[in-house]
Amino acid sequence: MKQALITLAFVVGALGLTIAAVSVEPEARRPSIFSDQGEELFPAFRDVLAVKALEIVDYNEAGAVASPLKVEFRKGKWILPSHYDYPAEARDRLAKTAGALLDLKKDIVASDRVEDHARYGVIDPLDTKVASLTGRGKHVTLRDGSGAVLVDVILGEPVKERPGYRYVRLPDEKRVFAVKTDADPSARFEDWADGSILRVSPAQIRSVNILNYSVNESTGQLVNPQRIALRRSGDQWAFEGGGTPNAPTVQALLNTLANLRISGVRPKPPELARQLREKAALEMSLEVVLSLRQRGYFLTPDGRLLANEGETQVESGNGVAYTLRFGEIAGAEGEAKPEIKDPAKAAEEKRFLFVTASYDAARAARYGTTGGNGEAVANAARARFADWYYVISGAEFTRLRPRREMLDSNK
Repeated sequence: MKQALITLAFVVGALGLTIAAVSVEPEARRPSIFSDQGEELFPAFRDVLAVKALEIVDYNEAGAVASPLKVEFRKGKWILPSHYDYPAEARDRLAKTAGALLDLKKDIVASDRVEDHARYGVIDPLDTKVASLTGRGKHVTLRDGSGAVLVDVILGEPVKERPGYRYVRLPDEKRVFAVKTDADPSARFEDWADGSILRVSPAQIRSVNILNYSVNESTGQLVNPQRIALRRSGDQWAFEGGGTPNAPTVQALLNTLANLRISGVRPKPPELARQLREKAALEMSLEVVLSLRQRGYFLTPDGRLLANEGETQVESGNGVAYTLRFGEIAGAEGEAKPEIKDPAKAAEEKRFLFVTASYDAARAARYGTTGGNGEAVANAARARFADWYYVISGAEFTRLRPRREMLDSNK
């Protein structure tokens, strides 16, 4: 009996200590997985205007390759360091991206297990230790002008049962949160590149010459040349020499010219860029010739530049003429052009584009715009085009060089 009383006293005492501990420290009952729920995700990030650099790494599951894009404010302008420092249109897009990551809270703890990362799409796209090709998210990093990290996060899948929420994970942590945000920044070059190429409206275009040809690389001769000349009179377009073209096809051509955007760039050799910028005759140095040939361009002994997929010449009312030369299929930098096994899909391949601009006062007078700003426009365009081989989509390549039968209104 005495032993039973002693045991009971111990039990009562232990129970009392437990109750006291709980009353003094109630948070001890909360599971550790919820220890930071509701806290700020990026407490150091307070000002969107402080962001001076952005890096986005997306993952292409089909190609099993990470696609990085970097945007940075340098020397008073936005550039794309990931793409040869090409000029960027970043101010509004970056502000939207940064704003969507400001004042985020760790709203809901979704998981504390590494095994769930693929399920929520928060595997780091740069993680080489993980074999999975699926379940990788976007790694987004924001930095200030000193290079200090303001935001570093992996954006995963949207939360199906909670519209407006997305799964996220901090790169060095295994915990996954559901966070209220619409952040989904693009890592596509064309979404950040500086504007349309020609910067001309459909109404400004007065004539289009389409020169369809290919080049015999061994002889330098044109193969199967075909010229289509279109002229505007008022609001009507006609073939040079008579005949009315198909209006929707012409309008599609004009719209493509006016809104032509690029999906990539490659830098030209400095020597070639200088010659183009200064309107100097192109010199056939080894570096220039090799650079041109690798992308489907050929310089004849008399200085004429040919393209192995022809060219399109565009004249605007202010006396400026643009020449668009279409080169090889654009593979990855340093790689040979991809082999086209199905000719029917050739137009889907991206193409190199070489653009030049010139001004002619007589041309401006012919269109009735003497005393305009055509020369200044041509000079600015020449400077803009000089440094770059552009890359355009296969769809735009097809629309910019229609065959005669496509333009014939009777077919």
